[in-house]
Amino acid sequence: MIHSFLQNGDSAVTVQFKNEISREVNAYVTSLCAEIEQAGIKGVTEYIPTFCSVSVLYDCAEISAKKLISRLEKIIKNIKITSSRKAKLYEIPVCYDDCFALDMGNVCEHSHLTREEVIARHSGRDYLIYMLGFLPGFAYLGGMDEALATPRLDSPRSEIFEGAVGIGGEQTGIYPVASPGGWQLIGKTPVKVYDKERENPILYSSGDYIRFVPVSLAEYDQIEKRIKNCTYEVKVTEVER
Repeated sequence: MIHSFLQNGDSAVTVQFKNEISREVNAYVTSLCAEIEQAGIKGVTEYIPTFCSVSVLYDCAEISAKKLISRLEKIIKNIKITSSRKAKLYEIPVCYDDCFALDMGNVCEHSHLTREEVIARHSGRDYLIYMLGFLPGFAYLGGMDEALATPRLDSPRSEIFEGAVGIGGEQTGIYPVASPGGWQLIGKTPVKVYDKERENPILYSSGDYIRFVPVSLAEYDQIEKRIKNCTYEVKVTEVER
């Protein structure tokens, strides 16, 4: 895989792969992160994956940029991408009821699909998490049905409720916390994909998958109560990438 190194100040190096959003490039990104984790390079403090790059943060008192790049180069040369690499699939319940799907009409009008067809297509795929960003726990997902692509709102909302599921252009995702936003809202999940009180605040990682599971409003309320009582767990299965 073609790659290059970019120096970001005196404490970070970015490994840049092909400048495109694809499963092939993402496989190298996630594999590199796994190899960095396993290598335990002295001086490396953190790594941040994106769609097509990995930024590696380091303590310049422990390791120089030159030595770090040399180590990363060796790791990249030995990376073996296989189709049998394991990942996690998270089944996220989503209620597409009108009280949450504030922009379902816009999506239906733009796609020329019925509400039922939008729900079926939106929940009928497993979405690869390419990267996390924008907000803590906000997952950038790949694989949405092209027919559902809908432009963002002309005027963004000043606040979108936590757990909102929306469509923005060719992407879909979950708002992990209340925030401003311009995506078309089509549902809501009661699951806290980000919870600062958890040992691991963010539910999933880049390289994992999300599957949206439609639930009724009554089922949503039941799940929400179970979450408050700490008796609900998101279904997670291991899958091959």
